[in-house]
Amino acid sequence: MSAASINGKCAIREVAADVWTFSCPFSRFGVVPLGGRSTAIKMRDGGVWLLASTPLTDETKTKLDELGPVKWIVGADAVHHLYLGDFKKQYPNAKIVAVKEAIDKKAKEGLEYHGAWGADSPDTQYGFEEEIKHCYFSGFKNKDVAFYHPASKTMLEADLLFNLPPTEQYSNTGSSGRIPVIGTLNPYMWLHKRIVWSLGVDKEAMKRDVRTVANWDFDRIIPCHGDVIEKDGNAAWREAYKWYLD
Repeated sequence: MSAASINGKCAIREVAADVWTFSCPFSRFGVVPLGGRSTAIKMRDGGVWLLASTPLTDETKTKLDELGPVKWIVGADAVHHLYLGDFKKQYPNAKIVAVKEAIDKKAKEGLEYHGAWGADSPDTQYGFEEEIKHCYFSGFKNKDVAFYHPASKTMLEADLLFNLPPTEQYSNTGSSGRIPVIGTLNPYMWLHKRIVWSLGVDKEAMKRDVRTVANWDFDRIIPCHGDVIEKDGNAAWREAYKWYLD
């Protein structure tokens, strides 16, 4: 793992070979610190696949330009879509893939999309599957997509799993990022199980997709909210979603 470099308020680091995270402070309603994170993966052809969930700062742009041309801009669920247009404007040749709900919310922006989870056939291939797998959670309230990068044994997701407090995401702010009252929320807590159970609006679809992800061979989880789980990520996933797997 490469050493972290802190730029502006975001921590930018290579968490595994060719996998870079952009970890930024973010609080829900300005009160609850959740943190935000984008992740870039340099692919074998030299292009960059980007889960875009944080602002396109100068430091973010500099690092992305160092990595290579951005070819894919991905929106991970129905609510992580605020910056898709900013990235597309900066990288006009990149293809955007997002969930249908996010696309509908951004209709006025006139963005062109290469694919839409929730509208496309479930077996649709977008062009990056040889290196990055995906599983669309149709039964999850936020319509999330989980991603798997076998080369680094990494799973990426937005709101399917939390690992709070967001220490790294607040590492350049002077704040601990600790959540008021509850302090922490991680995959091994009963509260986490309760939350993801309640967010499953179609339990049978959830059981199917939870098992698909559980069968991926990953060790690391990169969440949008909270610290990266550097090891035993598959075990953490199985514990967080234990009620769906039992």
